[in-house]
Amino acid sequence: MPQSPSLSAAARRSLSVVSVVSLAILASGLYFAPERAWSNLLAAALFLLTIGLGGTLFLALALITGAGWHVAFRRVPEAMAMIVPLTGGALLVVLALGAQYYAWHPHGDVGTFWFKQFWLTPMFWFARSAAYVIIWSVLGALLVYRSRKQDTAPVNVQQHTGNVRLAAIFLAVYAITFSLASVDWLMALDPMWYSTIWGIYNFAGMMVATLAVIVILCIVLSAPGRPLHGVFTTEHLHDLGKLLLSFSCFWMYIWFSQYMLIWYANIPEETSHFVTRTIGPWGPVVVASLVLNWLAPFFILLPRPSKRSRSVMLRVAVLILVGRWVDVWLMIFPSTLGDTPAFGIWELAAIACVVTAAPLLLARSFASAPPVPVHDPFLPESLHYHA
Repeated sequence: MPQSPSLSAAARRSLSVVSVVSLAILASGLYFAPERAWSNLLAAALFLLTIGLGGTLFLALALITGAGWHVAFRRVPEAMAMIVPLTGGALLVVLALGAQYYAWHPHGDVGTFWFKQFWLTPMFWFARSAAYVIIWSVLGALLVYRSRKQDTAPVNVQQHTGNVRLAAIFLAVYAITFSLASVDWLMALDPMWYSTIWGIYNFAGMMVATLAVIVILCIVLSAPGRPLHGVFTTEHLHDLGKLLLSFSCFWMYIWFSQYMLIWYANIPEETSHFVTRTIGPWGPVVVASLVLNWLAPFFILLPRPSKRSRSVMLRVAVLILVGRWVDVWLMIFPSTLGDTPAFGIWELAAIACVVTAAPLLLARSFASAPPVPVHDPFLPESLHYHA
């Protein structure tokens, strides 16, 4: 099995330079254009963190369902899970730098429900944020550690049962903490607005982006001479394509459910969110988000051959990641910048930082263990899997 590195030394140097320069530009923006630069830093950190957390979620869901088809490429979501501590730490720094943009700022004091004021007390808010990141990091590290113990000795029935229990604990904790985190980090930017399905909406977006990243990494790593060549097959790609299509439709379903219920009720506290985003300059951005996250992937991935084509799946995955960025942008920028979108050096720097930092972090994580869990009892099933 080839053991070639996923990134050459030259590629790592180039990506590192661009990443550092982009981060420096954003850091300088905190002085020259603080709201825009901070909003972009929040989008970038949140984007990277949710990709890592999505990798952990993928592992836990596979364990709890007893799935064996994914084992051949399981090191990919494991590599994603391993970036949670670093990206989570980066997000905490960003939150600390922009604490003034949240609900305890004077713009959010008038008419805010007493429990919301208590819940968003600065120290309590930040302590919860740190707790989320620590819990996700610890549980994710345990899942990856227990998986990689198989590299030295085959897993027995008792160990497998323990892994399933750990996955169940993670899923229960994740369901609560991620819903709360999405409220604390995103909804709190607009303290007078609320949605009861905000957590599930963010979960849907995270899963679509996670699957897109897994698709891209698996296709890249299965090229000739790469670690997963001959291991990650068209059958695996086909199933990932079905999941990608399904979660894209699920994201659209939740988006429409949130919009339709708020539109129908027509309560001013609820409609403010969509009025800002659908009337005026933000309207075309919302349309772009719907096209990128659902409409285009839906029609492209419906035919069976599309889900089995590496070139098609690669393009769709990139398209969805662009759509995810637009979706995150829409959740943050109208609340921090107001009614008019802005795109310039700060936004370009944030995109460049994500595009270069992600492969650096993921390549390092993937290289920290053998590319395939050779002692996993489900590996033969996965290698001979047929969708």
